[in-house]
Amino acid sequence: EEVVLPSARSPLPAPAPGSSLDAAGISPIVTPNDQFYKIDTALSVPRVDLDTWTLKIAGMVDRPYELTYDDLLDLPLVERYVTLSCVSNRVGGGLVGNAKWLGVPLSEVLDRARIQVGADQIVGRSVDGFTVGVPTETAFDGREALVAVGMNGEPLPFDHGFPARLVVAGLYGYVSATKWLDEIELTTWDGFDAYWVPKGWAKEGPIKTQSRIDTPQPNSRLVAEARHIAGVAWAPGRGISRVEVKVDDSGWQDAELSEPLSNDSWRQWSVNWDAQPGTHRLQVRATDGNGETQTSESRPPRPDGATSYHTISVVVE
Repeated sequence: EEVVLPSARSPLPAPAPGSSLDAAGISPIVTPNDQFYKIDTALSVPRVDLDTWTLKIAGMVDRPYELTYDDLLDLPLVERYVTLSCVSNRVGGGLVGNAKWLGVPLSEVLDRARIQVGADQIVGRSVDGFTVGVPTETAFDGREALVAVGMNGEPLPFDHGFPARLVVAGLYGYVSATKWLDEIELTTWDGFDAYWVPKGWAKEGPIKTQSRIDTPQPNSRLVAEARHIAGVAWAPGRGISRVEVKVDDSGWQDAELSEPLSNDSWRQWSVNWDAQPGTHRLQVRATDGNGETQTSESRPPRPDGATSYHTISVVVE
């Protein structure tokens, strides 16, 4: 409550009207902090003392150093819309959300330390001992990679990593999104396996293109009338170029898309449906900005993310 965040050097404007669709029951384009999914290994949420907390940059660097919280806030901050997703999210699940993050580009934090040749893995360490490992190139390949201090215009909530966390667009959280961050270590790709890797999850975790039906809800009983089928689709780093919906055995129908907030954030989609009596099967699929359509192959979340089309059944009376 005592933290006042400085403004970004170039604040993002408010979302334009076209970035949200008028469809009752659809997920909001920006997920409120108290509704954002929460997955972590902490038995209790850490409460970090700002008087003693520092962020250490260490390992294979020529100039290891530490930043206090005030030091971090003194660096040039940027705002970015980025969708995060958990690798354990089932197809159509809720372990995904989109937020406006305020933070320091990870590349700027690392450049000050002068990374040594051969340091091809960034390890993020949490105050509770949790670790992630990402390729060093992800901080420099043009994607959004931040040491984040703010979320949707507020300091990071305790549940989401106060005082600082990593946000790396296009990677599942288990390999990127260290909360309660207190150290960034540079090492080799083969020299360290982060927390989830020895437990059977893939060492690399790019987010797969996914789409979800938000409305109607699975197994709903509906009145026969004109209504929307609507939801969200995401492929952070690639963007969403198309969403299609299929009702029963009809052909795929193009959905209306909201205007993108960024290439890293999800988009809402909607189609009009004249719901007639009977039991109906609804499906959705998305195509990313590279022209790749999500696969219909059904695979579980382990080891690197679930796949399939989100499919639900509803009854119209």
